[in-house]
Amino acid sequence: MKQVILVRQDLNLPKGKLGAQVAHAAVACFNKTNFFKKKRWLATGMKKIVLKVKDLDQLREFSTLAKSAGLTNAMIADAGRTTVDPGTITCLGIGPDEEDKIDAITGKLKML
Repeated sequence: MKQVILVRQDLNLPKGKLGAQVAHAAVACFNKTNFFKKKRWLATGMKKIVLKVKDLDQLREFSTLAKSAGLTNAMIADAGRTTVDPGTITCLGIGPDEEDKIDAITGKLKML
């Protein structure tokens, strides 16, 4: 079991903002996940991997792929109080789910 967070590289988010957006994605996906997957993920160490995508278009492509594969996912739009405009989509969370299902979609992306 694992969860992945895809982060847009074109935004050049400061480290603090990036960390907050990744946390939003992790929590949003966890809240949308069914009880049994939550329980398995919690019991196996809550593995999370942060990966990079180049821009919003690529992020949307991965969201579509995740939905088609039946994977829980959540796009994160920033409130716009600090470094980006309100509504800017910053990242995409996928999972938690079985590693092989997630890797089939995100396995070729590079780690942040």
